[in-house]
Amino acid sequence: MKTKLSRRFWAALTVFSLVGQVAWVVENMYFNVFIYNMFNASPSDISLMVGASAVSAALTTVFIGALSDKIGKRKLFICGGYILWGISIFSFVLLRSDILGKLFPMTVSAATLGITLTVILDCVMTFFGSSANDAAFNAWLTDSTDSSNRGSAEGINAMMPLVAILVVFGGFMFFDLTYASSWTLIFSIIGAIVILVGVLGIFLIDDPDIKPTETGYFHNIVYGFRPRSIKSDPLLYILLAAFSVFNISIQIFMPYLIIYYEKTLAMSDYVLIMAPAIIIASVVTAFWGRVYDKKGFGFSLAVSLIALSAGYIVLYLTRTTAPVFIGSLLMMSGYLSSMAVFGAAIRDYTPSGKSGMFQGLRIFSQVLIPGVIGPAIGAAVLKNAESIVNSDGTTSFLPNANIFISALAVIFVLMIPLALFYFKSKKASNN
Repeated sequence: MKTKLSRRFWAALTVFSLVGQVAWVVENMYFNVFIYNMFNASPSDISLMVGASAVSAALTTVFIGALSDKIGKRKLFICGGYILWGISIFSFVLLRSDILGKLFPMTVSAATLGITLTVILDCVMTFFGSSANDAAFNAWLTDSTDSSNRGSAEGINAMMPLVAILVVFGGFMFFDLTYASSWTLIFSIIGAIVILVGVLGIFLIDDPDIKPTETGYFHNIVYGFRPRSIKSDPLLYILLAAFSVFNISIQIFMPYLIIYYEKTLAMSDYVLIMAPAIIIASVVTAFWGRVYDKKGFGFSLAVSLIALSAGYIVLYLTRTTAPVFIGSLLMMSGYLSSMAVFGAAIRDYTPSGKSGMFQGLRIFSQVLIPGVIGPAIGAAVLKNAESIVNSDGTTSFLPNANIFISALAVIFVLMIPLALFYFKSKKASNN
């Protein structure tokens, strides 16, 4: 029997997942555009920012996830975290060359200072965002669902990054991102919305009925990393390793995707081109969570990865609008459907009552390892990329399609942990 979830649950899941993903989309896809346009950042600068943010996200999720288990509360961290998250986003309005020149007139160039401060503030923002979303919200989602409805809930959760991309793309259409004033307004709006949702959560979210852990806080922090824990749940750790390899593939191209569309392909109207692909992929992802509930992990992931790989191939081989649309649709559908499948499976294999402790491990696989390795591979691939001269005499790099073929190569590596997971799970079921 499928456990029925309340309307309040679905409302909280939708609102907090969507707004959280809007904030992450701005960070993951547009902070790169921000420092590229405002401070002429290089591939290594972007790789450094993504890597530093990944480390911040992972460490935050480990410590705050364990703390939320120790206290036995999720709502406090979700609502308070979203409010502070919004405030930290709003602080980016200060990162303008004219403001930095007045505040630090005798230091290094405004561009160098701007890149440095963007990396630092990004880590601060990530701390609050990961506390609220990665640690507390994801633990709340695990606690509030069970194996009968987790795929459906995860389908909604996994489609939100695409819906968020659509919202952000649509909203950003009205801004010229080469002007600092546009970014000031963007950071103000996004910050205010995140704060408002944090306040709304006080009235909307129901804390799941979980007991505070009796073990010590330090024990909770290290629990998921102990050899004994790995030995107790080997399938979970193999799954997390596979999830890490999958996300490395994504992070090779994702930090450069918008720049690739806009600068390399000269698609000034890429938002209008991508919007239909995003809408279709969102519907596919929501549906695919139900496929996981019915068909299981193996079938649902295999189809998702085939779609993702096909998207990579089309994007690598084509440059014109229609094929790029098809490639982007396949890539986005495969990416988010795979995220839904991995997310639901990881929740299913997470030990009961320890969801907060294991959120850190999930973020290690989803953010830290991929966020360091993936962009580094992308930067290496783009080391000798073509450069263009900007109107002010500075130079910027142009991402090329090699990022997609590199991402495809990692998908083949992914087959190794997936094969191990298959044989281990089959052996466990026979016993």
